[in-house]
Amino acid sequence: MMCGFRRDGVREFASNGERIYFTATSQRGTSIRYDMGGSQMMMMGGMMACASCHGPNGRGGRVQMMMTAFTAPDIRWETLTATGHGHDQAEAPHGDEETEHPPYTEETLKRAITQGVNPADEPLAWPMPRWQMSDADLNDLVDFLRSLDG
Repeated sequence: MMCGFRRDGVREFASNGERIYFTATSQRGTSIRYDMGGSQMMMMGGMMACASCHGPNGRGGRVQMMMTAFTAPDIRWETLTATGHGHDQAEAPHGDEETEHPPYTEETLKRAITQGVNPADEPLAWPMPRWQMSDADLNDLVDFLRSLDG
């Protein structure tokens, strides 16, 4: 189930993972920070979150950010874990070459989120932040990403 809105216009989330995906905030009140090119930031009110680049359904697409454009990859579980997923130009640095790597697993996806590397330990493209969050929040986020198969 995706997020909805109460009558008073406040957004409701079906899970903590969904909330993290859309707002980069946790129901637990734990800190969620990101490092993007050496500058560490804490997200206040979800100004940047997974959905900012990968979209509400995880399918990715063309994104305009910091006076440049790039293609965010499809991060639905069925796509990440598919054989042949590693042939993705959107993951290449600057989007100019294809990368080749094994399909993602839960562990390698967690490393992609927190360390910015693909399953072959190669760096993801520069727009991908290195997120810092508790293990419980990371598990919740990955559980939500598994639900984006639709």
